Amino acid sequence: MSFTDETVRFEFGDSDKKEIGETLVDVYNVLEAKGYNPINQIVGYVLSGDPAYIPRHDDARNKIRRFNRDDIVEELIKNYLKDNGVNL
Repeated sequence: MSFTDETVRFEFGDSDKKEIGETLVDVYNVLEAKGYNPINQIVGYVLSGDPAYIPRHDDARNKIRRFNRDDIVEELIKNYLKDNGVNL
C-alpha cells in the first residue's frame, strides 16, 4: 500500500476575501445584538458546521453559509498573521 502526502492549495479571489470579512463583521454584529458571545458562536459554527450557532436574524445564517468553512478559516489566519507582522 502506498501513501502519498499531497498538499492541497486553496485559492480564491480578492473579492471573495472582502466578502468573507464583511460577512463576518455582519454576523458578529447580529450575534452581539442578540446577546450572544459572537466569538464563541462563530468558532462553534466554523468548527462544527452546525448552522444553529448563527441566528437567522438579518439573514446572518444564510450569509455565512455562502462560504466554505475552510475559506473562512484561511481568511482568519491570513488576517491574524498580517496583523502580527507576517508578510504574506
